[in-house]
Amino acid sequence: MLRGLTTISFWADDLAAAKRWYSDLLGIEPYFERPDSANPAYIEFRLGDYQHELGLIDRTYAPKNAAAAPGGAVVYWHVDDVAATLEKLMAMGAKEYQPLMHREAGFITAAVVDPFGNTLDVMYNPHYLEVLSSSKKVSESA
Repeated sequence: MLRGLTTISFWADDLAAAKRWYSDLLGIEPYFERPDSANPAYIEFRLGDYQHELGLIDRTYAPKNAAAAPGGAVVYWHVDDVAATLEKLMAMGAKEYQPLMHREAGFITAAVVDPFGNTLDVMYNPHYLEVLSSSKKVSESA
């Protein structure tokens, strides 16, 4: 039934600032902006091994009862070095939400609140690497 993540969307009061911040963080420009790049209401990046989509949406389009404080689903992005990523995020103005935590079986997590009020959760996830490795082996043998 659930086949995978398609788009993770974050709200921002200042979409131009959010675009700059995430472009700096990710090292790429968005590939999609609507209605246009001069006056976007929606911006989208493709990132990572599976080209997942990160969407930034002008908060004026948020549902009427959307929470103003961090909350909701926790979505972790795999990173190879949680400590270095956390350090970079905080240097860019994000605020610590959940400190770096070593969990069982090699999992490491941390979370920040970006300058626009969204939680950005990062994780070193051995399972992610196993799936990535096995999918590469399948594609190489095809």
